[in-house]
Formats: sequence, C-alpha cells, structure tokens
Amino acid sequence: MVITSFPEACATAAIIPKNFWRDKREGADDMYAKIRAVTSYLPAQIEHNSEIVDGRFIRKIGVESRHIAAADESAGDMALAAAEKIFAEYDIDRQTTDFILLCTQHPDYQMPHTAAHIQSRLGLGKGVGTMDIALGCSGYVYGLAVAKGLIETGLARRVLFLTSSVYTKYINRRDTSVRPLFGDGSTATWIEAVDEDTPSLNAFVFGSDGSRFDRLIIPVGGSRHTPRETPEVFATDDQNNFRSNYEVFMDGMAITYFTLREVPKLVDDVLTAANITRADLDYCIFHQANKFMMNFLREKAGLSSVPFHNDITATGNIVSGSVPLAIEQVAKAHGAENLRRVMLSGFGVGLSWAGCMADLSGLMTLKGAR
Repeated sequence: MVITSFPEACATAAIIPKNFWRDKREGADDMYAKIRAVTSYLPAQIEHNSEIVDGRFIRKIGVESRHIAAADESAGDMALAAAEKIFAEYDIDRQTTDFILLCTQHPDYQMPHTAAHIQSRLGLGKGVGTMDIALGCSGYVYGLAVAKGLIETGLARRVLFLTSSVYTKYINRRDTSVRPLFGDGSTATWIEAVDEDTPSLNAFVFGSDGSRFDRLIIPVGGSRHTPRETPEVFATDDQNNFRSNYEVFMDGMAITYFTLREVPKLVDDVLTAANITRADLDYCIFHQANKFMMNFLREKAGLSSVPFHNDITATGNIVSGSVPLAIEQVAKAHGAENLRRVMLSGFGVGLSWAGCMADLSGLMTLKGAR
C-alpha cells in the first residue's frame, strides 16, 4: 500500500483494526504496568563534605557525604551493576526482560546508545528492545511513563528501567556551588505487566520550560559546541567558584525559584488527575535536590502533614536516581504494604518537571528475607 497524502493516511488509519499495532503476546490486553522491585548501586569511593565546605553549609543542604565513581567507572558500568544487583536480590530471571530503558545524561559513548551495550553485557537475547533517555532530575517519572506505555500497549511484558549519573566527572573540584551537592549512583527498577482492576501508575503530568535551558548546563560537548571546535575556557565567578565551559554550571537561585514556582502547581495537577486530595496520600517521594529546597517546597505545596522523604545525607543528589533510591529507602523503612498512594515527582535540568501517582504495595521482598 502506497500512501501519498495526509487525507489518504487518515482514511487508511480509520480502517486499520484497533489492536493492529498491539503485540500479540498472550494476555497482553488489559494488563497494567506495576513496579515490582527497586534497588541501587553506589560507588565505593566516598567524599566527605567536611573536607570542602563549612558545617553551616552542610547543615543547609543536608549532604554530609557522597559516593564518587572511580576514574574508570562509567555510567554504563554503574547501570550494569544495578541491573546485576536487582536480578540477584529478587531472584529475577534476566532472560524474561523484554525492554531496557536507561536514563542518563552521561552515555558511555557519543554513539551508540548505552542501553544497547548493557543488553549485550547482561547476556540477553537479541529480541530485547533498548533505549536511552537523556533526561536529568525529572527522568525517573518520564521513564516510568515510557515503561507504562510499552507494557499497557502490549509491546512488552517486563521492563528493566535503569538510571545512572556520574555528575562528579563533569564538576570542577574548585566549584563549591555544585560539588558538595552531587553524588554518583545508579538504580534499577523492574516493572511488570499485572492483571489487576486498576492501574498502579497513573495521573502523569509533565512540563517543560526550555527558555531557561542554560540555568543548569554543560555548555560544550554536544553538536552546538563540539569539543573539536571549542577551546576549553576557565573562569572564576563572583563567588570564587572555578569552572570551565566543559563542566557543570548551575544557577542555584534560578533553579530554586523554578522549583518553588512550578512544583506546587504540579502537585495540584497530579492530585486533580488522580481525583484525590492531600489527605489521601500515603507518602510523597520527590527528587532529592537538597534539604533546604525540599523543606521550603513541602511547605509551599501544602504537604506538611503528609509523610515526605527528605534525606540525602550520605548520597547527595544523584539526579534521575534520587527518586528510585528514595523509594528503596522508604520501602525498607516503612514496608511496601503501606505505600498504596504515593506521589512521585522529579524536576530540574531542562528545565523539566513531571509527577505521577504510584501504588508501590506490590514491591517484592528481597530473596532470603523473612
């Protein structure tokens, strides 16, 4: 069939059976995506903030120490470690994986995409789909939406969703505006199709403000300013922070203002989409930016009476991995059975934000746990 015009395409689409594009695997219809397991990997090297900033600043941001990737440890290496860990901890048959999603801003190579290499390194078959998602702080919620789409359209039954961040490789050691905040780490989330009456991932809301793209940025390295054509230039800002145009720049005040402006509205929009109120929430698990910002955000969003995770004392901000790391911590501390109505939210680089509701009560127990 040759389609030569847009009207003809529309007419043709109208006669295609509704389920034509759906995968024909048995049981694909009427299945919902559900998070079944979450784990994390943190590099062995630890850097203590007391070595680089004063105690008052540490108390303000709530970060005492951070894990640092080894010089020869890539984002792909860390993602692989998280994947191996989730298979081992939860006794998951890796060969049942249908799709690998990797959220990272630090691919191992400019090309190919890192998720493809991870498929090979995990020893998975060639029928596994792979995709990188180049998002930062909002990336986990966006990735959940992609996994939900794959599963609930029947294109996959089981999705391995990985995050991996090695920000410290792109931060100047003399830039104390960002160095004490960011740590390295990776996470793995196992998402399956389940036969249940209601979706466990729902009420997704997304937003972007690309006009502020340069408030959190690495200026050189992409096709706009390639390393081959752009000399490295070092400069010291008015706060005596030293960095080059090849390294992370963050306008902290602009990011804080953006967060306090957009995220409270995001909370309202997710609640509206889910048709619930703040009183119905079991927990809020948001991107773990820093303690100071999260305290203000919680108050401004009207969440003071809702259980609210705010703890990056020993990890720092690991970007897209901060939400799943927090899920792992909260589930271990309080029990997954108590996490039926959990609001998830991510916000930051882009500028980008996203939120959703998640039922985490189906999280599996660690192999060997009682």
